Amino acid sequence: MSSVSDSAAAVVREDVGEAADAYLSVENVTVEFPGVKALDGVSFSARAGEVHALMGENGAGKSTLLKVLSGVNRVSEGALWLGGERHVFANARQALAEGIAIIYQELTLSPNLSVAENLLLGQLPERRGMLDRRQLYARAREILAELGETSVHPATKVRDLSIGQQQMIEIGRALLRDARVIAFDEPTSSLSVQETRQLKRIVQRLRDEGRVVLYVTHRMEEVFEMCDAVTVFRDGKHIRTHESMAKLDHDALVSEMVGRDIDDVYGYRPRATGDVLMEVDSLRGRGVKAPINFTVHRGEVFGLFGLVGAGRSELMRLVCGVESPDEGQVRIDGQARRFATPGEAIRAGIAMCPEDRKSQGIFPIASVTDNLNISCRRFFKRLGGFRNPRRELANTEDYISRLSIKTPGPRTRISNLSGGNQQKVILGRWLSERIELFVMDEPTRGIDVGARRDIYSLLYDLAEDNKGVVVISSDLAEISAICDRIGVMRDGELVDIVPRDEATPERLLGLALPA
Repeated sequence: MSSVSDSAAAVVREDVGEAADAYLSVENVTVEFPGVKALDGVSFSARAGEVHALMGENGAGKSTLLKVLSGVNRVSEGALWLGGERHVFANARQALAEGIAIIYQELTLSPNLSVAENLLLGQLPERRGMLDRRQLYARAREILAELGETSVHPATKVRDLSIGQQQMIEIGRALLRDARVIAFDEPTSSLSVQETRQLKRIVQRLRDEGRVVLYVTHRMEEVFEMCDAVTVFRDGKHIRTHESMAKLDHDALVSEMVGRDIDDVYGYRPRATGDVLMEVDSLRGRGVKAPINFTVHRGEVFGLFGLVGAGRSELMRLVCGVESPDEGQVRIDGQARRFATPGEAIRAGIAMCPEDRKSQGIFPIASVTDNLNISCRRFFKRLGGFRNPRRELANTEDYISRLSIKTPGPRTRISNLSGGNQQKVILGRWLSERIELFVMDEPTRGIDVGARRDIYSLLYDLAEDNKGVVVISSDLAEISAICDRIGVMRDGELVDIVPRDEATPERLLGLALPA
């Protein structure tokens, strides 16, 4: 392997040999957008056969760096070195040609194409000028087997897969490119327990094959279990690179990421609960096989746990009017309600923050102000029914302050914000409404440790304000730490409701796994 030149060695590392041993070096990279410097003179290196974690809060610059590596973002200063050669990519095609593959948290699949077509897009086999479907499906089955997704048929449309299955297809597409540098951006945020185990095996194999694996995650246990080295970013700057994990502990890493000590990320706040706010009575429908019964009290954070596909999200979609139930009903403050649309549920005081922020929660090309006020504009209209942009802007600025939303300004496009700040904008949208029950589907998916603490604190605030909160999560540590009671689902059924003081990870997982 060629060595990197001396000019690429401006890398701050700890317990490290020469940067010349690295296959990938990032040298003094700066990326600027209007009103913000997303990366500020970042330098670090990674070796072949190394799993290198990139850590930092949302907005620290990790995703921007991945987009530089993939040729999506252009650098203002600096360059990349691959195997001793200097590169500045003008587009994604150039990065792919040099053996770089990025697997983003926000999926880039084509939903109306089949699994096989998505996997081999750009490499579709032909025979006599026509698509060779037999070879296409055969190759796709090989990749699906490697991914552990043998139940997925190659002809299935991607739109019909779960988010976790789509994530595995994204990973499979990168594996087919035979890249030398593969970056994973929050790869396990939507994966089931089984899929996460398979991903870990894939990462281990890539390391053994001598590839550079960059691993972005907010799940600390994955960093210490899977990674050989870690680089910490904060506010667009390189803070530190630890070449060895041996001398690093959880608290020290968190402190470097957020710039302050965080003793308990969950910060659970006990409180008294009040009357029953919502009663679900014998509800059944799409994704829910058996009639389900449970209650949520005012002042309560109620959890729904289960493996991917257990029916958690499907159950709450029936409650919130996204899907129509086949039988059963929902009572709000004792009054029977059945919602034909999410709008009807919102007017009745129930709002759902969906798992997939990109496609279901935000309007990516719209501003923070438009996203926050899209549902509540009727409260700010002038006489005659006209919009009142001044009052909408004031409402946005109020919630930017109250929720500590990091944004260059209220008119910034929301797609330029980090995932955690997008989630806060969605919360601000529903706080601007007259919502009594907040349904949060994977509320901290892809969100850093500091922003997660902010989100949890907001949920406790809502409960203390006599609201009801339902949290859907596949994160065992999260669901057992922040909820007062946890309903466990398995295969479309609610199998048990466990009080907080009995909700050990072992018990919850035991209930969730197939009998």
